[in-house]
This record gives sequence, C-alpha cells and structure tokens, in this order.
Amino acid sequence: MILMEIISIGNQTVTEFVLLGFYVIAELHLLFFIVFSLSYASIILVNMLIIVVMVSSQRFHTPMYFFLADLSFLEILCISTAVPKMLKGFLQEAAISVAGCLLQFFISGSLATAECFLLAVMAYDHYLAICYPLLMGPRWYLGLVVIAWLSGFMADGLVVVLMAQLRFCGPNHIDHFYCDFMPLMSLVCSDPSVAQMTTFILSVICLTVPFGRILTSYAWVVVAVLRVPAGASRQKAFSTCSSHLAVVSAFHGTLMVLYIAPSAVHSQLLSEVFALLYTVVTPLFNPVIYTLRNKEVHQALQRLLYVKQTETID
Repeated sequence: MILMEIISIGNQTVTEFVLLGFYVIAELHLLFFIVFSLSYASIILVNMLIIVVMVSSQRFHTPMYFFLADLSFLEILCISTAVPKMLKGFLQEAAISVAGCLLQFFISGSLATAECFLLAVMAYDHYLAICYPLLMGPRWYLGLVVIAWLSGFMADGLVVVLMAQLRFCGPNHIDHFYCDFMPLMSLVCSDPSVAQMTTFILSVICLTVPFGRILTSYAWVVVAVLRVPAGASRQKAFSTCSSHLAVVSAFHGTLMVLYIAPSAVHSQLLSEVFALLYTVVTPLFNPVIYTLRNKEVHQALQRLLYVKQTETID
C-alpha cells in the first residue's frame, strides 16, 4: 500500500499517484512485460541506427533524411516517456508523484503534438519533392521543424499550467499505464472545465489542421503521379503514399478518438489499447514505412552493421 502525504486532512489532497495499468488482466503481466520490453528495445535500437546513418553519411544530408532523423529522435523520446513506467507496473506497483505525473503528461503530449506537425511537414516535403523540387532551401526546412517542436511544447505547456492549478483528491489510483489527461481529470476535486475546454480546442487545432495538411499534400501527390505514364514508378509512388497514409491515419485517428471524442471509447481498457497504438505500435511501424523501405538507407545500414561486425571480429 502506497503511503500518501496528506496536506489537508479534510480534503485529502493527493501528492502521489499509483498507475494501475492493465490490472484487469494481471495474469498476462509477465507476457506483456516480455513483449513490450522487446518492442521498446527494438524501437530504440532501430531509431538510433537510423540517426547514426543519417548523421554519418554525407549523402543523407538532405531535407528528406533530416526529417526522417528528426522523426526517429522524436520516437525515441516519446516511447521513453511512457513505456518504462508501464514496464515497471507489470512487475510491481508503479507510483509517481503529482509533479512527476504532470511532467510525464507534458513531455509525452508535447512530443505527440510535435510529431503530428512533423508528419504534416514531411507530407508537404513529399509533395514539393515531386511537384516543385528545389523550391525551398535548408533554412526553411529547419524553420519548419523548429515550429513543429515549439507548437507541441507550447500547446501542451498551456494545458499543464491549467492542470497544475487543479486540486487532486483521493483516490490516488490512475486507471492507465501512464499519466494521461482524461484519467487525471477523473481524480480532480476542483472545477476542471477550463482545462477540459482548452484541451479540447487545442486538440482540434493540433490534430485536424496537420491531418488536413497531410491529406491535401498526398492528394496533390496522387494527382501529379496520375500524370506520369503507368509503370513501376507510378506503382512505387502509390505504394509509398498508401503506406504513409495508413500509418498517419492510425496515429492521428487514435489521438482524435482519445482527445476530441473520448466519449466514443466506452471502456478504460479500450482507451489503454488506443493509447498503445500511438505510444508503441505506431513507433514500431514508422521506421519500416518511412525509412527502412528506402534502398539507400537499407544499404547504408547493412554497411554500418558489417563494419561494426568486422571491427568486433578483429
């Protein structure tokens, strides 16, 4: 049993939370720990290799690969914010302070929002690369990435400032595997309406605007590709667009359900499954869809691993 410091005996102000995680299926915790530990390690390793290849090879110092390296960095940070605490919860009680909980929500939310904008920038870059190559220089691309990151941290920073003014009363159990907005709001004993309305408005803006930009960019890409004579190049372009859209739709779709239409999720277990889609499942597929299918990157990774293996043998 977690010992809570009681500041106000009458209202029982909570200073520490316990993350319950998937407590309703406790018999599967060991299996989950193994599966998600392997997934976490794989995501970290693959994305680190991608970053090393992008940085070390001069041929990848272009806007497209710069975005891919930035996406890999985002994925490492994003999954490292939520998953370690979830893994701990499979083995023992996962306690976290109120300040630590708000910090976790701020970082994970900011990174997820930044990824939404970054994916929109990448889709726009894909459109420009096909329709208007060499239209923008490196400074523009760097500026777009900075805007994507700042947008995420500013939007979620405002929400966290509003949440920090709320008072959390007992019980101190969060029915989730990490500190998310809706589970935290269920533990508030002061009026959360301002924080809820602000979160809803920002979610609508930060999710629908980038997703609309992505759909528009790929629509123009499809129009441009249709003008190309039928052949292998057209088929490859359609394959790339469809795979990108599938991953992007899964990422944005789950976030929209959880933050714009949370009433559509009728059970907390289902809400946690949706959260897993964008915290674990999407980061598993992003390197494959966006990077590893690229022949140049694939060959560079093979050369890097071969060199490392040779050095180890020597």
